[in-house]
Amino acid sequence: MKTESGLYPRYAEHPLKEALSDSPAVLIHGPRQCGKTTLARMAYPSRYAQWDDGLVAQDDGSVAQWDNGDRVEWSNANYITFDDDVARNAAESDPIGFVNDLPDRVILDEVQRTPSIFTALKMAIDRDRKPGRFLLTGSSQVLLVPKVSDSLAGRVEIIRLHPLAQCELSGRRPVFLDRLFSGDFKGPQLPRSSDRLVDRIVAGGFPAALARSTEGRRRNWYVSYVETQLQRDVRDIAHISDHEVMTRLLGIAATQTARLYNLLDMSATFSLSRPTIGKYVEILERIFLVERLPAWQNNRLKRSVKAPKLHVCDTGIGCAMIGANSDSLKKDRDLLGQYLESFVFQELKRQSSWYGDPLTFFHYRDKDKVEVDLVIEKGSIAVAGVEVKASSTVRASDFRGLRKLMNAAGDRFAGGIVLYDGEMCWSFGDGLTAVPIRMLWEASEEAV
Repeated sequence: MKTESGLYPRYAEHPLKEALSDSPAVLIHGPRQCGKTTLARMAYPSRYAQWDDGLVAQDDGSVAQWDNGDRVEWSNANYITFDDDVARNAAESDPIGFVNDLPDRVILDEVQRTPSIFTALKMAIDRDRKPGRFLLTGSSQVLLVPKVSDSLAGRVEIIRLHPLAQCELSGRRPVFLDRLFSGDFKGPQLPRSSDRLVDRIVAGGFPAALARSTEGRRRNWYVSYVETQLQRDVRDIAHISDHEVMTRLLGIAATQTARLYNLLDMSATFSLSRPTIGKYVEILERIFLVERLPAWQNNRLKRSVKAPKLHVCDTGIGCAMIGANSDSLKKDRDLLGQYLESFVFQELKRQSSWYGDPLTFFHYRDKDKVEVDLVIEKGSIAVAGVEVKASSTVRASDFRGLRKLMNAAGDRFAGGIVLYDGEMCWSFGDGLTAVPIRMLWEASEEAV
């Protein structure tokens, strides 16, 4: 549900404003086109100007074209994007001079394109640690670069922005994670998600894709998006001339989403070494196209598998890469199960990015193939488990992995749930509950 301004609510806005109130620099990082620039422009107090005959007059007397409403909002911060060749060349030629000439408040967009600027930012912050000076956005994980990480350590707060969560699309503030760690899943009967759930999986969460009216048009947007990502952002962070290999590799990853990461299988169709393919997977991670979910370890679990799971970072991208649509996904139950698991993982990761306490995500699997799709730790305080089913029925045997998790976590175990395409919450004893998938985004305390 969009707000009056025509934008979906972004629940990362509040933690971002909190960070700007006491941190000299804040970095919003996440994939391109997920809404980083829009969120950055919303972060500072704004001034308004009136619209008249297609022109807008700002407080400083300048004007701009406007044709969609009677009022426009500006941020009280200068905006510079390093997608602009002139700005990027200036920053690379004289990073110290460039930073010294910046105004008191500035948004620096796509900073991963000018890594040489980070040492200059470090020097400027050390001279003046006034909160809210620099708001940075980046479309790759710049802190994985050692020199960049060293420059910003202790000087920048990081806000992770994902594509739109389902609760943001519905305009309802979620309380799912609170319920997960409190074990309180009493609620009203909800209608089954059925076909609409599959539509959500295929649609993904990128605002520009969701603005398109048909499934085919959204698929075309995702394909073009990936092509642009692999040609532009990969070039900025790695010397790879054969982008076709990266495209094929992402396609393979899309078929293996929610499965154990197996580099041998992924590299089998390439004439490149396994270490090279492994580095390519790391690059796909850096630009937020795939993610490896580590295995949960515990001293009480002697036979656990240590391999991570691989997930696409948005199911819309994954479906587009393998040519899946709603109809084909409904017919292939195994593939639907994989994509539903990745969909739930994405939704919970997105909700966790504005949750009050830091959460860490894992999976669990043992040598007997007993597993828990998602293990979520709240620091050293609590552990919760989430199992995902594409069916409308739940049996006691579906809690087998969650019971192992409960025994291993001991007093830290907060609860375990099986998400299913049903209508009611049902207790299976010992803090284990079957929960309708729709509660991920539809059960909330307040509407936006």
